[in-house]
Amino acid sequence: MKKTIIIALAAACSFTACDLERLPFDKQTDKEISESPEGPKMLLTGCYDQMKAWSDVMHRVGEYAGDNIMIRGASTDGFYTFISYQHTPNNDRLNTFWSNSYKVISQSSYLMTFVKEGESKAKDQQLGEAHYLRGLMYFYLCRAYGRPYYQSPDKNLGVPIINGMPSDLNHLNLSDRATVKDTYAQAIADLRKSEALMNEDKSSAYATKEAAQAMLSRIYLYMSGTWDNPNKMYADSAIYYADKVIASGRFHLLDTETYKKSNTLAPEDNSETIFAVKRVSTEYSGYDHYYGIGGMYSNIDGMGWGEMYASAKYLKLLNKAGRGKDVRSTFIHPQYNLVNDKKVPCFRFVKNVYDKTGAHTSYGYVQYPTEVAPDGSLKMVVTEKVKDAPDKITKYDLKPIDAAQGYYEIQWAGKTYSGETDYMMLLNNSYPMFYVYKCSQQGGESQLYSPLISGLDEIYLIKAEAYAKKGDYAKALENLNIVRTRAIPDGAYSSLDATNAAQLIGEERQLEMAFEADRSFDVYRNGGTLTRHYPGAHNGIEEILPTDTRVVQFVPQDQINAYNTNGCVLTQNP
Repeated sequence: MKKTIIIALAAACSFTACDLERLPFDKQTDKEISESPEGPKMLLTGCYDQMKAWSDVMHRVGEYAGDNIMIRGASTDGFYTFISYQHTPNNDRLNTFWSNSYKVISQSSYLMTFVKEGESKAKDQQLGEAHYLRGLMYFYLCRAYGRPYYQSPDKNLGVPIINGMPSDLNHLNLSDRATVKDTYAQAIADLRKSEALMNEDKSSAYATKEAAQAMLSRIYLYMSGTWDNPNKMYADSAIYYADKVIASGRFHLLDTETYKKSNTLAPEDNSETIFAVKRVSTEYSGYDHYYGIGGMYSNIDGMGWGEMYASAKYLKLLNKAGRGKDVRSTFIHPQYNLVNDKKVPCFRFVKNVYDKTGAHTSYGYVQYPTEVAPDGSLKMVVTEKVKDAPDKITKYDLKPIDAAQGYYEIQWAGKTYSGETDYMMLLNNSYPMFYVYKCSQQGGESQLYSPLISGLDEIYLIKAEAYAKKGDYAKALENLNIVRTRAIPDGAYSSLDATNAAQLIGEERQLEMAFEADRSFDVYRNGGTLTRHYPGAHNGIEEILPTDTRVVQFVPQDQINAYNTNGCVLTQNP
C-alpha cells in the first residue's frame, strides 16, 4: 500500500507504518503539500489549530495544581488529579496535552524540511513561526513532565526530542526522553532561530519576533536558580530578552481602568498581549461554552459549571493592600444570596476542621448574619432550628481588629479566628461561590477566552525577579512597582532587599498572573513548597515539597505503550 508522510503525530511514536494519518489535511500527500505555494500556510494553520485543544489542558495542568483556586468537590474528570495530586498515567487530558504538543512539533518540523531560509521574507517568517511553535511545545512539555531546572537538569528526564519524521517507519529506533537540560536547549535553539527569522509585525494571535523574545526571557528565568542559590548568568539572559520586548515599542500596559475590563478584550485588541491562543465564538455552538476554561470558574448567562472558585488564600492576598484597593479584585465576582432583592450583612471566616479523633484534617467556611447591638458592638447571629421548640439563637461577639476594613475576631468552638464582614453569599457544597471572570467574557461572550501565553506585565515581573537574583534591588523594585502601581495606584513599595524580595515579587506574580497557568511552576522552580491551607476538596493540610515526585506529571501510559515497540523505550516518571 502507498504510505503517506505523517504530518500530525499523535505522539512521538503512536503510529504504525500502515496506519498513517495527516491532520488536519488528511487528503493531501507529502508531495502535494511540499510543492503547493500554500503548503507552509496550511501547516502553520494546522499548528495553530492544534494549540486550541492543547491550551485548554495546558491551562488546567498549570493552574489547578496551584493555590489560586479551590474546587467544591471531587470529580471524575481527568483534571481532578491535577488538583488532588493523585496522579495517574491513565489520564485522558494529559494524553491530549502530550498528543497535541507532538502534533505541533511534527507539523512545524515538516515545514522546516521544504521551506528554505533566505528565499524570501515571507518564507523566513513562516519558518520562524514554525521554530517558535516547536520551541514553545518543548518548553511547555518539559515543565509539565520534567523536574524544575535547578534540580540536576543534566540527569533528570525531560521529553523525547523528535524533530521530524523517522526515516524508517518499519524499523523505528527512537530515543528515550532527553534530559531536562537538553530539552531546554532544544527549546532555546528553536526560539533563537525564530527570533532571527521572523520579520512581520503580526497581531498577538500569531507568533512574532517579540513572542520568541518573551518566551526566551521566561525560559531563562526558569533556569535562573532559586532565591537561595540563584544563577546570575541566566538571570542576565532573562533581562536581556525582556528588554528586547520592551524596546520594540509594540506593547504597552493597559491603564488601570482599561485593565479592569481586560478579560473582555480579544488578543489583538489588548496592547499588552504578546501572544495568545486565539479563540472565537464560532468555534463554539450553544452549550459548548460550558466546556471552555472559564466554565469551571463561573456560570455566566447560563453557561458554565461554576464549580471552582478563587481560593481563600488568593482572596486574602488580594486584600493585603486593603480591601477593594487592588483592581485585580474586579475579576472576582462573589455570588450573593439576596433576600427580597437585598444583600444581608454577615461575618465570614475560615475555621479548622477536625475528625473524630481530634486531628486537624481540613478547613471550612463559616458565615452567618450580623446585627448591631444596642451598645454599638457587632454580633454574629446563629439561628438553629429545634424540633417542636422555638429556634435557638446564639450571638457571638465580634472583636474589632480593623473595623474600618471590616476585620474582626471571633471565639468559635474554643478557638480564636479572624474574619471579615461582608454579605451572605450563595453556597455550593458549603463553599461561598467566589466566581472568577478572568478567563471569561471575551467580546461579551459568556465563556469565550483566548489562553494567554505571554504578556508585557510578565516581562516586567521577569525583570524584577532576575534583577533581584542578581542583587540589583533598585532595578528590581523599579520593575516590580511598574506592575504593582497599575493594579494599586498608591501601593508602590518603598524598598526591596534580600530579606523581602522573594516574598514581594512572588506575591506580585501570584496576584498579576493568577489563572494564567503559571502558579504551580512558579512555586517549584524557585524551590518553594506549595501550601494550600484553605477550604476545598483538596487535602488542605498537605504541603507539596519541590522535591516531591508529584511535582511532575506521569507520561501518559497510552504514549508509553505506543512508543515501546521495536525496542524503543519511553521511560515513565517515578
